[in-house]
Amino acid sequence: MSSLAGHGDARAGHGSAGPFMTASRVRSLGDGTFAATLSSPWTIAGKPHGGFLVALLARAGVAAAGGGAPAADPLTVSAHFLRAPELGPVLLRTEVRKNGRQTTVVGVQLEQRGQSCVEGVVTTGRLPRERAVWSELPNIPAEPPGNALDMASLPMASAFRLTESCDVRLDPNGAGFLHGQTNDPPRLRLWARPRSEQVDPFFALLVGDVAPPVTFNLGRFGWSPTVQLTALLRSRPAPGWLRMQVDCKAVHGPWFDADATVVDSTGRLVCQARQLALSAKP
Repeated sequence: MSSLAGHGDARAGHGSAGPFMTASRVRSLGDGTFAATLSSPWTIAGKPHGGFLVALLARAGVAAAGGGAPAADPLTVSAHFLRAPELGPVLLRTEVRKNGRQTTVVGVQLEQRGQSCVEGVVTTGRLPRERAVWSELPNIPAEPPGNALDMASLPMASAFRLTESCDVRLDPNGAGFLHGQTNDPPRLRLWARPRSEQVDPFFALLVGDVAPPVTFNLGRFGWSPTVQLTALLRSRPAPGWLRMQVDCKAVHGPWFDADATVVDSTGRLVCQARQLALSAKP
């Protein structure tokens, strides 16, 4: 991608440029199109991680909405996954569909080799700074307990490359698939943080999709591709661990849903992510 040097840097993040910010950087080509590179540390079983692709859509959407003004925050991202892109360069084509006083809405299409791979809509605005008037959140410790499992040490780590740049811990309580059980409900609890940078709303989008498929608890192992994912950003995360619980309402035929609730170190809701995915056969 060296030929793109000099076209400007449309990164929409804050803090030092650690591995996540560097990998998810988008570069403006000056016509509403942005370039990015998909790299191997942000993959699952060799394919780009869905949450990482959602973060890329959000960065391009925020950059397009800004138009040179101070960057706003991503508020929502709705993504349809058409086909899995390969590692390497991609283009993100944007179209500003609404430019309002409170929100700007941007269509974003991630393309590779002339094919559309992910299509989405990003809404930008300003995340609230004050605490919520009311919230009902899962009861999860702010930091992973001593028995939490480092995902980098599990057999799936060879396919789950994100652990190279992210510290991800899994609560073994309720993760019966680790012990060959298939009678635990499809619910998982995790903690995540980047290894050498601060969390931000874009990283929270990745965390909203960081859990193994909850259908593992039902003995349905293997590739579980996301078909559609909608994420809501609710506040800017405080430094520290992001904790999350992923619940499933129904596994019906090959289809299942996953609802992720992401909470920061201060107990504030940061991200809600709901997806529809295909499960592997038991």
